[in-house]
Amino acid sequence: MAQTKEDSQFFPPISDVVDKTQAGDDEDIDARPLEEIESLCMQCGEQGVTRMMLTSIPFFREVIVMSFRCEHCGHANNEIQSAGKIRPEGSIYTVKVLNRGDLDRQLIRSEACSINIPEFQLVLPPSRGQLTTIEGLLRDIVTDLSTQQPLRRIQDENAYTKIQEIIDALKKIIADEEEDGEEEGKDKPEKKELSKEDPLTPAITLVLDDPSGNSFLEFVGSMSDPKWNMRTFERSLEQNRQLGLAPPAEASEEKEEGEAEQKLEGPNEEVFEFPGICSRCARPLITRMKKVSIPYFKDTIIMSTNCDNCGYRDNEIKSGAAISEQGKRITLKVEDRDDLSRDVLKSDTSGLSIPEIDLVLHPGTLGGRFTTLEGILDQVYEELTEKVFNTGDSGVVDADDRVEFQEFLRKLKQVKNAEIPFTLILDDPLANSYVQNLYAPDPDPNMEIVTYERTWQQNEDLGLNDMKVESYSEGDTKDGSAEVQR
Repeated sequence: MAQTKEDSQFFPPISDVVDKTQAGDDEDIDARPLEEIESLCMQCGEQGVTRMMLTSIPFFREVIVMSFRCEHCGHANNEIQSAGKIRPEGSIYTVKVLNRGDLDRQLIRSEACSINIPEFQLVLPPSRGQLTTIEGLLRDIVTDLSTQQPLRRIQDENAYTKIQEIIDALKKIIADEEEDGEEEGKDKPEKKELSKEDPLTPAITLVLDDPSGNSFLEFVGSMSDPKWNMRTFERSLEQNRQLGLAPPAEASEEKEEGEAEQKLEGPNEEVFEFPGICSRCARPLITRMKKVSIPYFKDTIIMSTNCDNCGYRDNEIKSGAAISEQGKRITLKVEDRDDLSRDVLKSDTSGLSIPEIDLVLHPGTLGGRFTTLEGILDQVYEELTEKVFNTGDSGVVDADDRVEFQEFLRKLKQVKNAEIPFTLILDDPLANSYVQNLYAPDPDPNMEIVTYERTWQQNEDLGLNDMKVESYSEGDTKDGSAEVQR
């Protein structure tokens, strides 16, 4: 890949970085190849140092090498990230590791790269980015596999034996077998001087599979290296999803279903904005509306109004579906604090009552709200505490009534903290209210839902008796006006 003159200023070749570092020019701070930043150590909580280096690797691309070290606890961490563009194709690198010199090949592993060693049926899933050699990678594998071996030996001896065989074989490859099990009192054998031409036993194959194409495995001499192979491939849809280049499968399926079933204009994710006037300061403001689909319920419309001038805020929720033919009464038995986290949708036509403390809220009180059970009880408590007895002439309120109301607030506080069991009843003639079922799609043993036929008076209060939604022309009179049918 050709490197432009501008890129070479920010991403100098790694050989130039090494030469500049060895020169040790400390007088010119701007000429230093490394950027040092103080960072928090996640092990001890003290301040460590992160060093960053922008460089380019020959026959590969520009990369960012990062190294962290904490002088307080000794924790160190190294990582590499690609600084180039996402490649249109994935890549697979294969190297036959036959002699000791092959262990010195440089290896760049991106966050999306998986590594496979077929001889041991060993697959390393995608992990953090890494700049190392094949020998360094094998040493990391030995360290990781050895960590839980004492525990595996007790819990699963079969797994311990198989993993130990891999560890022993890798230690033999990297000439690290002398660390294992030498008995005290025995003379250590003289260490044989190793040559790069010495064959490895067993020989292994290293395969780097990277859908992002940002990994690299060094070849020797030229790309015609007989031990080295690289091929590219077109990414699948699933691989694009894993890289964040395509939406998740669930989102795609929901989007397809939503487009097929959607009746309203605009997708569910779209937020509509409408200009308006603040009811308090008369300044212009924006009202936002969004359609939300509640699982196991129906579509709803959430409206939010915020005034940047005076701070006025108002939130409300409306049904986004057709008018239900029947009303609904939801009865929930609350026994512990876990029930307070249930989602509750209280429409503006729903009444709310708690018989244990004689609390009754008529339809229209608090408006439409979509919150948790704890949230709606907190709101009721705040409204009663702040507004009742604090408006108008306080002398009108009898002392006995004040004492009785204080006792009611005490019980309400116990209810909103779930200190006593209670029953919540939502009675909505339009069936637009909802309480989350923790056992969905199975029935909730603590919740009862009853549908009922609305009375004539309820239909009258809702304005349904005067509605004519079918056969509009049948009621037209000769002069063109329409008759109102009851």
